[in-house]
Amino acid sequence: MNYGGAEGLELGGGSNKVDPSVLAELPEGCRVVSTECHGVSFWANAGRIDVELADGIPKVFFIKVLSKEVGKNMVHGEFESMKAIHSLLPDFAPKPIAWGTYQTIPDTHFFLCEFRDMIDDMPDPQKFTVRLAKLHQKSSSPTGKFGFHMTTYSGNLPQMTEWEESWETFFAKSMRWALTLELQAKGHDPEFDVLVPILFDKVIPRLLRPLESEGRSVKPSLVHGDLWYANSGVDVDADAPLIFDACCFYAHNEYEFGQWRPVCNRFGAEYLDAYRSYVQISPPEEDYDGRLDLYKLRFNTHVSALFKESQALREQMLGDLRDLANRYG
Repeated sequence: MNYGGAEGLELGGGSNKVDPSVLAELPEGCRVVSTECHGVSFWANAGRIDVELADGIPKVFFIKVLSKEVGKNMVHGEFESMKAIHSLLPDFAPKPIAWGTYQTIPDTHFFLCEFRDMIDDMPDPQKFTVRLAKLHQKSSSPTGKFGFHMTTYSGNLPQMTEWEESWETFFAKSMRWALTLELQAKGHDPEFDVLVPILFDKVIPRLLRPLESEGRSVKPSLVHGDLWYANSGVDVDADAPLIFDACCFYAHNEYEFGQWRPVCNRFGAEYLDAYRSYVQISPPEEDYDGRLDLYKLRFNTHVSALFKESQALREQMLGDLRDLANRYG
């Protein structure tokens, strides 16, 4: 967890105290009624702030609080990611309001957004994927390249987001960075000496180069970046799907679905089928399953780096590497 506490400003316990930096981002003239812990996060302290507006109307905000420089980078990346999504599809994501640093505790940082009352039911496949398809299709990279204008964090680890014209080049750099983080977390394994060169010399070119060959091209689409089921929900008032906790960049739209491949996920085949009713599979279609398994490897590698004590995640990632090497090496 990247939260070291905020003495005197902890959420809940009957407290209505918030840091002046947070108060400055709330509506002018409002009165903070209460704060409460709300939601679950591996990395942050999350909560809600209930206020009474100047005209007496109640309003609620959601806040995440993190510590130190990593926490600062995390909330900044989340703000920019959620801003990018909300600007395109305001009904698909809570509106981000601000990020900043506590005035009274300088190594404590916050992300503030509107509060949306959600249940954690799985969203309707058609309602969810029509919005996701619109996000991918309506988005336009400001540079025409793959990447993002700043580093975003999946969990508490940074992603490679430097701009690249080629999707193959971008993905290879992103994959190599994830492997670097995983090795730093868990140390070397002799199998890497054999499998990693095959991955970069054979598997990635075999599966991604055809996307950008023979007149084909890949559109850089804005992706959520960590779209597992726990980063989605259903808005109680609107009965509509929402996504949150984004770590965006511009990517091949199908990259999003690497996170749907691991067995722990709940976005099953019905979601992919629904999405494909709005967006066609990228040609060459015969490589589709292989591409998604390659993208799954990228997610599983990053997750293994996040949870240092889990050897099961290392073995899962090695299993992905072995499988891809056997099929495409």
